[in-house]
Amino acid sequence: MSRKERNGPEPEPGDSPFFTGLGRDEPPSEEPDRTEALPAPPCPSAVPALDNQASRYFASLDASVGGLQQRAQQLIDRVNDSRKEDHSVMSSFRESLLLKVSGLAEQLEERLFHLYGLHNELIQERLQELAEVMERVGQAEAELQQVCRTVEAAYRDLCLQPET
Repeated sequence: MSRKERNGPEPEPGDSPFFTGLGRDEPPSEEPDRTEALPAPPCPSAVPALDNQASRYFASLDASVGGLQQRAQQLIDRVNDSRKEDHSVMSSFRESLLLKVSGLAEQLEERLFHLYGLHNELIQERLQELAEVMERVGQAEAELQQVCRTVEAAYRDLCLQPET
């Protein structure tokens, strides 16, 4: 079976679904209502000459691709702008957080110094009491030594006395 028998007659370029809406009987000078600029025609030696409808189709295709590229670039730009905004928000948040943490650290430091001061007073009082106790212990030790000397002297006196 040949291709023509299977699918029927081969469509002409104007009958193809790709070329719908281009109109074969439009004069070449009249462009449909488009705002895109047409690309420069290819070099005749490199590409076989295309008829006017195919050229319009490819110009339309190029314009559609260009539009898609432009929309993609706009989306990329919006994503990048959003990332920049997120970065600035995070930087602002970081600075705010650093200020708050710094303030809290200063408050904690002040409270610690206050507690250190109270503890220093208590330690000073206890050290004073310890010094007083140590002085009394020293006095008691001196008295005990005096008592020991007295007892020793009394013992010697008792030991030296003649027995009658």
